[in-house]
Amino acid sequence: MMMAFERPAHTPPALVPLLVSAGAVLVSQYFFNAAAQVPDPALLPTDPPPKPDPITSETVVFWGLRLWQVVGIFSMFILAIIITLCCIFKCRIPRTKKEIEARHAQRQAAKTYANTLETVPPLNELTEVPGAPADSSSAVRTVSEQVQSREARQLAAVREEDELINHLGQPQSG
Repeated sequence: MMMAFERPAHTPPALVPLLVSAGAVLVSQYFFNAAAQVPDPALLPTDPPPKPDPITSETVVFWGLRLWQVVGIFSMFILAIIITLCCIFKCRIPRTKKEIEARHAQRQAAKTYANTLETVPPLNELTEVPGAPADSSSAVRTVSEQVQSREARQLAAVREEDELINHLGQPQSG
């Protein structure tokens, strides 16, 4: 008789293939998990790339110019454009309420003056005497007409004097 603590010497033949296949599955699972943990040499961590030098005001940007020089040139260019545009378009922002009101009053006065000038009659109507005949001798002469008539009279007098001098200076023939 066999005792309870003794094991049978032989395993039943039906369980052997089942145990062998189960063992093979467990061993293959173990190898699969172990192989997944082995790192691929291509994927091994490498040294990180070196960090670039920090950008400072002395960093050479391009054409041998440093960063502060490029910023200065760019700022001067933008400032020149702004000043040019403000000069061309006469752009000035008033800073106080008093300046705003003064500018508004100036514009209103300019509009009023322009409207008043439109009502002024032409110059030839202003130089005519009301109720006088329309001939030019009775009309009031303008300053330019007076100057032109004086010049014409002076030129005529000079010509007469030249003729007298030439006439007296020539020997009489005959």
